[in-house]
Amino acid sequence: MRARARHGPDILAATATLRQSLEEIGADGRFSGYASLFGRRDLAGDIVMPGAFATSLKTRGAAGIRMLFQHDPAEPIGVWEEIAEDRRGLFVRGRLTLDVVRAREVHALLKAGGLDGLSIGYRTLRGRKDRRGGIRRLYEIDLWEVSIVTFPMLTEARIASVKTDEPGLSARLLSAARRLTPARPKGARIAGGKPAFS
Repeated sequence: MRARARHGPDILAATATLRQSLEEIGADGRFSGYASLFGRRDLAGDIVMPGAFATSLKTRGAAGIRMLFQHDPAEPIGVWEEIAEDRRGLFVRGRLTLDVVRAREVHALLKAGGLDGLSIGYRTLRGRKDRRGGIRRLYEIDLWEVSIVTFPMLTEARIASVKTDEPGLSARLLSAARRLTPARPKGARIAGGKPAFS
């Protein structure tokens, strides 16, 4: 999905998993995982290439990238303590600021399995579109923010495990999420190749 933020970069929900979405979330609001996976096509037809974030991360660092809720610049919910590229994608480690009401709500929803996606907000600096396949390869990205979202662009962007007191809850939540995620037929397109949101 490409949408113009009211006061910010083009938003592409090129989401991925924090170790298959949010790997673990602690009582103090800390979690880690992947905000983008290299070489994976999202529902908008974009593929982030290895090295795409390097310049932006060198310029901004983790402290210069915002943690938002649903790409809303009026909803900062925490801070990124580490953002780095590895061979798999864009690894992030962050902490929800639990003094903020929305962050407490997000924390509760993450632990309950009600929220589980990540999405990046950025401006494309260098990309190439394959006219025949409709795929756009992104070679350089100016990363502005990483959001916790309800509907990630990569359907695999789901919680892998959550710290909880109830044994087996994480596995049951993950299994339920997989059952509820509809399988998309091969080659299926959404709203002319772009996801439709209202």
